[in-house]
Amino acid sequence: MKYNSMHFTVLKQEVFIMITLEHFDEVDMRVGTITAVSLNKRARKPAYKITVDLGDFGTKNSSAQLTNYEPEELVGKQVVCVCNFEPMRIGDVKSEVRLLGSDTDEGCILLTSLTPVKNGSKIF
Repeated sequence: MKYNSMHFTVLKQEVFIMITLEHFDEVDMRVGTITAVSLNKRARKPAYKITVDLGDFGTKNSSAQLTNYEPEELVGKQVVCVCNFEPMRIGDVKSEVRLLGSDTDEGCILLTSLTPVKNGSKIF
């Protein structure tokens, strides 16, 4: 068979992997407030070191590729974090939580709370 004159179009499909409610409940997501932002100079990709106040759970650091935001835009913002990943070293930062967001053409857009809530509040 010859395919030289044919054109093929491949559609990108998102596949959802089904999980149980028990698996979802194992993910510890909480709201926290960003208190400090600085450049993570040793990260391979442009990233910030972000400090998040999680209330009774203390402050935690994260390295996040959020360079479409200016640091002063981020300080004071309430964000949603996954708190029970194993910490990982990213450049100079021990990243203890993962900030949640959505990937767009403009960069990562953070998942935030419409109404202020207590730091450390659980997402369910």
